[in-house]
Amino acid sequence: MEKNYGEKSGKGGGDRGDRGDRGDGEEKRGGRGFARRKVCRFCADKKIIVDFKDQSTLKYFVTERGKIIPRRISGNCSKHQRAIAKAVKQARGLALIPYLVLAA
Repeated sequence: MEKNYGEKSGKGGGDRGDRGDRGDGEEKRGGRGFARRKVCRFCADKKIIVDFKDQSTLKYFVTERGKIIPRRISGNCSKHQRAIAKAVKQARGLALIPYLVLAA
């Protein structure tokens, strides 16, 4: 009886703990599909400006926990994302918006 450790035996017989129940790529996975490119709202509408005093505009870019929403989620361009971050930090310093919201 000779054991050959170099070869894989059967489906999923790897040394990484595979159980062999993964598909071979035949079944279709639920992907995201086509997603529209997000457009920076400040570039699209030139009348809107980033202002630290405008709390209603800034609330769209801050989570309920007080974190600044990243660019890939908000869809802002890098120029306006930097302006948003600066305005949010300035508004926090002046106590116009909270640093964080404590869950009660």
